Amino acid sequence: MSVTTADSKPIALKLPAFRLRGGRWVSPLLLLLLWELGSRLGVVPPRILAAPSAVARTLWEMTLSGELPSNLAVSLARAAAGLAIGLVVGVTLALISGLSRAGETAVDPLMQLKRTIPVLALTPLFIVWFGIGETPKITLIAVATIFPIYLNLFSGIRGVDAKLIEAARSFGVTGWQLIVHAILPGALPSFLVGLRYAMGVALLVLVVAEQINASAGLGHLINNARDFMRTDVIVVCLIVYASLGLAADLIVRTLESRALAWRTSFLKS
Repeated sequence: MSVTTADSKPIALKLPAFRLRGGRWVSPLLLLLLWELGSRLGVVPPRILAAPSAVARTLWEMTLSGELPSNLAVSLARAAAGLAIGLVVGVTLALISGLSRAGETAVDPLMQLKRTIPVLALTPLFIVWFGIGETPKITLIAVATIFPIYLNLFSGIRGVDAKLIEAARSFGVTGWQLIVHAILPGALPSFLVGLRYAMGVALLVLVVAEQINASAGLGHLINNARDFMRTDVIVVCLIVYASLGLAADLIVRTLESRALAWRTSFLKS
């Protein structure tokens, strides 16, 4: 930083550098302290928002009783089933559309039409079609995760370097071998981006899907807690949802570090 004196000569000012190790945790911890203080002073009533200490105690009790792990397993099964279906359908449609102009003409307009329809707006229709059991919940998650996977893989296939294709053909690689050994590896980074996005979407839609008459799962716990005004249980479930999102992102990052180890640009980033 510099200032200018009357004779127009800049004078450099050296500002002291201040860095706090672990400083990114200061504001969250401060927020928790203010939250706890407000709860103890009665500024934040328990019926509005439970104190962090009460939330931690409830989390511990629900874990020891097995109530939280059992319902978490149900929610994970729903999210995994929906994501698996969306993954298979999204990859299949992306391959059809990305590898063929005729496939693009047939598939891409339908996918773009699907993109303009809010997934959550399909909830009433799915209830009419499939009832209020597990099917509409899983179907809703599957439909929501198809497009992120499709769009990113389609873009990755079409963005493969033409020189890579020419080099593979010069070695006599053609047909399915060209797709498996050249096109798909080149599109892998884009696919992983789509997978990361799809996993996040699956968890977001899971929150809504589990409001459809769920008899088990995190959504079931939230519904019961809402009826009894148990804000501590609601916050516990929200923390679990957030933790699942972070875990999903960590899983994809780990896959990236292993699957894309051959990319020098990835190693440098």
